[in-house]
Amino acid sequence: MITRLVLPYPPSANKLKRIVTTARGAFMAKTGQATEYSKSVGRIATLEKVAMIEGPIAIRMNVYRPIRRGDLDNTIKAVQDSLTGIAFRDDDQIVRIVANRYDDKLNPRVEIWIAPLTQEAPDATRQ
Repeated sequence: MITRLVLPYPPSANKLKRIVTTARGAFMAKTGQATEYSKSVGRIATLEKVAMIEGPIAIRMNVYRPIRRGDLDNTIKAVQDSLTGIAFRDDDQIVRIVANRYDDKLNPRVEIWIAPLTQEAPDATRQ
């Protein structure tokens, strides 16, 4: 079964984590923007009745960014982090990613398809 979602465009990667310093040391924590984005993704997934996939998965993503700035890989990471624990248990399950970047100032979004992989295709680079 393939899961398809249309998600809002995520915040900039620079706004997803911040350094928090305590008496015990420093650590990385999610920002308020990252938390709100994850909640938004969770609400959409709930409305779409997304079931958690176990085992290896493949992801295909079409990213429509609002301005001609931003790395595709940062967007991928933000989206997969927000889907962890919702569509899949952990992002280490992702064994294949196909992603495309487009510009759409009027309707920025991420279209994502998530599918379980039951059998890996042979890897031509291995002997």
